[in-house]
Amino acid sequence: MATRACCAPITGTPLSAPEAEQLAALLKAIAEPTRLRLLSLVAAHEGGEACVCDLTDPVGLSQPTVSHHLKVLVDAGLLQREKRGVWAYYRLVPDRLSQISQALSVSSR
Repeated sequence: MATRACCAPITGTPLSAPEAEQLAALLKAIAEPTRLRLLSLVAAHEGGEACVCDLTDPVGLSQPTVSHHLKVLVDAGLLQREKRGVWAYYRLVPDRLSQISQALSVSSR
């Protein structure tokens, strides 16, 4: 009787160590319920853009707290920020969101 290997061979391309570190940092930025809601709220606004003033009430947090969460998302490259007068407007960065999807997709690896 032939001996069978205990593990299946790797047939795809696994993440490299640097890719895994970058993806982990990105996932850490969105691994917080308020930040996920903020991304969803921005995406749901007409044109995929929302003013910070439109985001405070739906999440039930103060403007400084919402701004902190938005800054984390901007720093992670998930949102772009544009200052218009006294308000800041946020827009999704689709390519960055696609990176998450592609990295976690079984068929693309």
